[in-house]
Amino acid sequence: MEGVRHILTLRVYYEDTDFSGFVYHASYLRFMERARTEILRAIEFDHRRLWDEKREGFVVRRMTIDYLRPAMMDDVIAVTTTAEDVKAASLVLRQTVTRDDDVLVAATAQCAYLRDGRPARMPDRMRREMMRTE
Repeated sequence: MEGVRHILTLRVYYEDTDFSGFVYHASYLRFMERARTEILRAIEFDHRRLWDEKREGFVVRRMTIDYLRPAMMDDVIAVTTTAEDVKAASLVLRQTVTRDDDVLVAATAQCAYLRDGRPARMPDRMRREMMRTE
């Protein structure tokens, strides 16, 4: 069962590309990281505040990425992030990067919730919101 879903729209800039004019593979990691931050913000959680107040937050434990098609400078792309397999101290986020109807990148991020560098239960409200279906 899939939970909450968020879409982040971005424009590709020159700095995101390599010498060929295509998006550099590591740029997609930044795009997806921004989207993971924004899905938290959409359910009213803030990375910075969690860290400053409680010394807790998510880290990426494992990520699989399939690069299917390239994006180019000035393309408008969307990063869709969907929460799935939400557990007490971890979750799996499925992310796709699309341009119009074309899937460019498909990824899965397994994230662990840590407090003071050790696995911990995520806040109950966060877990409920991540499991929420729309």
